[in-house]
Amino acid sequence: MKIVIPARYASTRLPGKPLADIAGKPMIAHVWDRACEAAPMADVYIAADDDRILKAVKAFGGQGVMTRADHASGTDRIAEVADTFGWADDEIVVNVQGDEPLIPSALIALVGEGLAADGRADMATASTRITSTDDVLNPNIVKVVSDVFGYARYFSRSVIPYMRGADVPDVNKYAYQRHIGIYAYKVDTLKRLTALNPAEVEEIEALEQLRALHHGLTIRVAETSEAPPHGVDTEADLVAVRSLLGAGA
Repeated sequence: MKIVIPARYASTRLPGKPLADIAGKPMIAHVWDRACEAAPMADVYIAADDDRILKAVKAFGGQGVMTRADHASGTDRIAEVADTFGWADDEIVVNVQGDEPLIPSALIALVGEGLAADGRADMATASTRITSTDDVLNPNIVKVVSDVFGYARYFSRSVIPYMRGADVPDVNKYAYQRHIGIYAYKVDTLKRLTALNPAEVEEIEALEQLRALHHGLTIRVAETSEAPPHGVDTEADLVAVRSLLGAGA
């Protein structure tokens, strides 16, 4: 199992986000540490698009790979890394987002090992139970519905399933699932996925994983109780993570 951490410098809301200081080291170093708890260091890579990120990675002893700056997604960036190293089609690659400094290493291993153990699945991801009505209604929290075999049937920013006859969804009557944005792919799946055209439903929901479902790929969903806090998208998120990691506000 390989782990690749896509790291893009030109974040719209937080430029230079991978290098944001948290407790005395760049955010990307915290993600690297978590990944190295889930796999041998030699199997963990940071896929960067800027020399400044590569210099920081080298400084803390990480393994950085320069990738093109024009990739539309982290999946495309990871596919370039797999191609660069010529990884076998059946190699499993876990995509750990570079703005998740608090991601549990056990979750990384759960997703990667879950895909390795499932000969039917093309990809794997994770979910956790939603216990707050506000979270179910929040379009920034993506929901997933899986079938009895544990495969994703749909992802949405809307409330799924819709609870007919109820003014608001009742989280005590149905175990709504929050999607956690971590993925494991077989290299062959990466090749297929990045060659596909975007699906209309993917563009409507702004959810890249819907491309895979639209084209018939199977996504195993591992439910976990050890859900990570939300990643760092805004300055407020960065302040919160700094506080949690003891760096103050």
